[in-house]
Amino acid sequence: MKIKEIVNALEMFAPLPLQDGFDNAGLQIGLTDAEATGALLCLDVTEAVVDEAVTLGYNLIVSHHPLIFKGYKSITGKDYVERCIMKAIKNDITIFSMHTNLDNAPQGVNYKIAEKIGLQNIRILDPKENALLKLVTFVPAKMVGIVRQALFEAGCGCIGNYDACSYNVEGEGTFRAQEGTHPYCGKIGELHKEPETRIETILPAYLRSAVTKALLAVHPYEEPAYDFYPLANTWNQVGSGIIGELKEPETETDFLKRIKKTFEVGCVKHSRLNGRLIQTVALCGGAGAFLLPKAVSQRADVFITGEVKYHDYFSYEHSILIAEIGHYESEQYTKEIFYSILREMFPALEVQMTRVNTNPIKYL
Repeated sequence: MKIKEIVNALEMFAPLPLQDGFDNAGLQIGLTDAEATGALLCLDVTEAVVDEAVTLGYNLIVSHHPLIFKGYKSITGKDYVERCIMKAIKNDITIFSMHTNLDNAPQGVNYKIAEKIGLQNIRILDPKENALLKLVTFVPAKMVGIVRQALFEAGCGCIGNYDACSYNVEGEGTFRAQEGTHPYCGKIGELHKEPETRIETILPAYLRSAVTKALLAVHPYEEPAYDFYPLANTWNQVGSGIIGELKEPETETDFLKRIKKTFEVGCVKHSRLNGRLIQTVALCGGAGAFLLPKAVSQRADVFITGEVKYHDYFSYEHSILIAEIGHYESEQYTKEIFYSILREMFPALEVQMTRVNTNPIKYL
């Protein structure tokens, strides 16, 4: 298969429009028309990882953290990023990254962390807002089923764990076709009344162009009427962080020891122990301390993340247990998400998780 087929599959799982504004996820280096010889999966792209891909004969690296965040005016090899760029290009290796789009996606990074901890009843800690649209269109009664199905296939109608959601109202449309038109029904120059159905359905805002294209491809009218309305609803399936519950409560010490073992943490930094039992757990992989207020407001007993600022420990010491386990450690299992996607979609593709520990932080 071609690399672009693999990239498309990854983007279907975590669409690039889900990434945060500061991010640079997606294609980093290379051409996607080449045949894939294998995929190497990693958290960070380093020179050692690129060397590993070369040794394996793989021409695709899939990473969580983007190699390129800032713009470059020259590539001279003065830092590891520039050296990786040069080495990847020299060896015809394509690099593709899934960062905050995978953090925010359903079944993404934070779901994997929750799975490792054993959380139940998991939901998004901070769902995205202002990211949904409502589509309203008017379709002649005979074509309602065809148009509605095309909209669903384009990504409309998903609400929580339900799909194919729409609201439909029967009514009557009127129009008069002018000279030079080719009306689906009615005659040129005559006022026509047609039984129509008003279809209302919901969609992610980033799918607007694709949905419009799908609608126009199947709608029988030469000039179909349709409207998009922005929604203030929260999108509860997409966003930052996770909150859920343990099957049985644990003491603070037992919980922290289990987290240390599960994530192979060299040192768990945590706030003062207050003797509470831990059952409701909030978490965010990487630098997730910005979600501490959300975790407190939802009455979590503990908040787990990769990085926390010094003064946050003072601010929240009486309201929640903070557990800081390291950026790399919190996101290391992201490689398993990549592996599952590619194994399911491309069983014949050679896929390996890197054997390089790219964590730049070491512990004595």
